[in-house]
Amino acid sequence: MMSGASREQKPLILRHLSRRLVIQGMLKPLAVLNQAINSQVIVELKGNREYRGVLDGYDPHMNVVLKNAEELINNEVVRKLPVTIVRGDNVIYISP
Repeated sequence: MMSGASREQKPLILRHLSRRLVIQGMLKPLAVLNQAINSQVIVELKGNREYRGVLDGYDPHMNVVLKNAEELINNEVVRKLPVTIVRGDNVIYISP
């Protein structure tokens, strides 16, 4: 018997299924965002700030572009914006 027995590591399985990159049955985050393009999303930010709008684009840093966005602070709409860019460093989550 070996001390500190090593666990068998499973190889990373990558498959391309219907244009979605799948890793062991889970969609990658950027693949989920790609599916949400032109759909309504909620972007929760640090400091009790939130944006709701149509996802127009994103990049690998989770910077997002929203169309017809509403900015909410403490769940109250404070302004409406035709287009806004949200910096990825401030994002807590994006809900498609």
